[in-house]
Amino acid sequence: MQLERNIHIDYGDPATTGGISIFEPEFDQKYVYAGDDLGCRYTSERAFFRVWAPTSSEVLLILYRSWNGKSEQMIPMHEDVHGTWTLSVQRDLKGYLYTYLVRIGEQWNEAVDPYARAVGLNGDRGAIVDMQSTNPERWNEDKPVFQKPTDAIIYELHIRDLSIHPESGMEHKGKFKAFTEIGTTGPQGIKTGIDHVVDLGVTHVQLLPIFDYSTLSVDEARLDQPQFNWGYDPKNYNVPEGSYSSDPYTPETRIRELKELIQSLHDRGLRVIMDVVYNHVYDGFVVNFTKLVPGYYLRYQSNGTFSNGSGCGNDVASERPMMSKFIVDSILYWVHEYHMDGFRFDLMGLLDVGTMQEIRRRLDEIDPTILTIGEGWIMETELPYHLRANQLQSNQLSGFGFFNDVMRDALRGSLFNPRDRGFISGGDYREQGIRQGVVACVPYSWDISGFATEPSQTVNYTECHDNHTLWDKITLSVDWEQGGTRRQMHRLATSIVLTSQGIAFLHAGQEFYRTKIGFENSYNMPDEVNRLDWERCAEHADDVRNYRELIALRRNHPAFRLGTADEIRRHLHFEECLPGTVAYTLRDHAGGEENKHLYVMYSHRRDHFTLTLPQLGEWNMLYSNTEFQRLDHDKLAVEGIGMVVLCVK
Repeated sequence: MQLERNIHIDYGDPATTGGISIFEPEFDQKYVYAGDDLGCRYTSERAFFRVWAPTSSEVLLILYRSWNGKSEQMIPMHEDVHGTWTLSVQRDLKGYLYTYLVRIGEQWNEAVDPYARAVGLNGDRGAIVDMQSTNPERWNEDKPVFQKPTDAIIYELHIRDLSIHPESGMEHKGKFKAFTEIGTTGPQGIKTGIDHVVDLGVTHVQLLPIFDYSTLSVDEARLDQPQFNWGYDPKNYNVPEGSYSSDPYTPETRIRELKELIQSLHDRGLRVIMDVVYNHVYDGFVVNFTKLVPGYYLRYQSNGTFSNGSGCGNDVASERPMMSKFIVDSILYWVHEYHMDGFRFDLMGLLDVGTMQEIRRRLDEIDPTILTIGEGWIMETELPYHLRANQLQSNQLSGFGFFNDVMRDALRGSLFNPRDRGFISGGDYREQGIRQGVVACVPYSWDISGFATEPSQTVNYTECHDNHTLWDKITLSVDWEQGGTRRQMHRLATSIVLTSQGIAFLHAGQEFYRTKIGFENSYNMPDEVNRLDWERCAEHADDVRNYRELIALRRNHPAFRLGTADEIRRHLHFEECLPGTVAYTLRDHAGGEENKHLYVMYSHRRDHFTLTLPQLGEWNMLYSNTEFQRLDHDKLAVEGIGMVVLCVK
């Protein structure tokens, strides 16, 4: 098999594997290793190493004393079972760095241990550390209480964005440690940092990639210079990113400071979701997987080139047993070592169903409240259609939430046409998409259904780190509208997300109309584009309060957080309304709701109109963000873009 890039790949001497090609099914049958001791296991008395390298004829452990110094020792490893090589060094190796040197055919490759738990600067060498010494005080205390997936209100946040603004009031700008700062204030005395997030009332903070990512994106040796990246280019999956550390040269520091971040959020009642990127690697030719076992860990097309459904140059072969094992082992490691409360799978539709099912099975054994959500987009890759973990296979993926593009596009218009208008901005014929989103895309009726089987499989959102922010999308699609009208549209979108069934998801800064100055893909753009603008937050303090009220509305009323599709079909009823509006009731104490009935109405209409309310009792005003509303027995008069919520006590 010949790859398209002009790099020689040696797949090894066939005699090493008894003539079995790495691309044949028999290879897995012979060489799968099921043990739980891959990587380095350290004690002060000895260090034990095991690496999977079945196509290698020789393997050496290389020991270093520094991240950039010459090797101090090269020790031959011993061939063991199922293609693994092992070595036990009977002395204290704490503080050493290490790599593996493998001979594959006539080619020697030096690689970092894929199972490395710590690394040196820029992740080019594994590091041997005492993981116990990296634990904060009270590290084994309980997490915040959480009941069911549909109770989640997720707040997506990039480590650097939170604190890097000059008016953030935080000392450790751009670092993990900024998340541990309490009492920070910004312009006009507003709360900033985690105090601001806690005040919003969300339940989970979802962190954009925090594992060690490519030096090509951020060079940890040049942190005195401005550098930014989202981090979707994995290098060392089981190690925190060094650029967010106060000292990337000391391997323990990044580990301890990430744990302190997690402990700090847990102390404030927030759970933590980790954005993970197992669908591709930063460079398929030079990544450690390829150096150790060339050809095994990635997918290939029939012409020998990389499969590239990810658009990042390669797709991970998650369906191969040892790649699947690595992904599962990695997820479990982050749970056990870092106390992660959830995972968001980037481009989950490129991963295989079997691996995702095994992840959920293993997590359920540990803690069923650990969230698993992902991008279940229907994408092309060199994997049979029925094996792809996308929306079409949702009936096989119980326990996974899928980002709801039906709701997103109905709300704001198509991602692929900036001028396209959604429901909030007066787009035509969007009401049915809103109804699908309201019922979490579960099978509701003959004409309202979607990809989900249960509401926990739907993640409702209107913006995230990808694509235009909602404010920028509104600005592009209705550039003739005044700022006040655009803000009404924006509030309506978030109102719908927070009162629909399923899991609610917000993008950091959405509460103060976050803008990226019209840039759609800001993955490597300057801080001035990406940072949370605390001056803008202060300017829109009244709107931030409104968003807090919306979040409180969802948290205080379990009718918006029903746990099953049966409950939705039983309690949620769509009501008669006018074009440009959607109305429904949640009846009979839905989900344990204190009120007997709720009535919810969304409108993008500008005119004054009146709706007749269902005769279910005496209606009372519970919430409204329209310009005008009047309730008169069974009549609701409304004017202006927004939402109205009524109740019968």
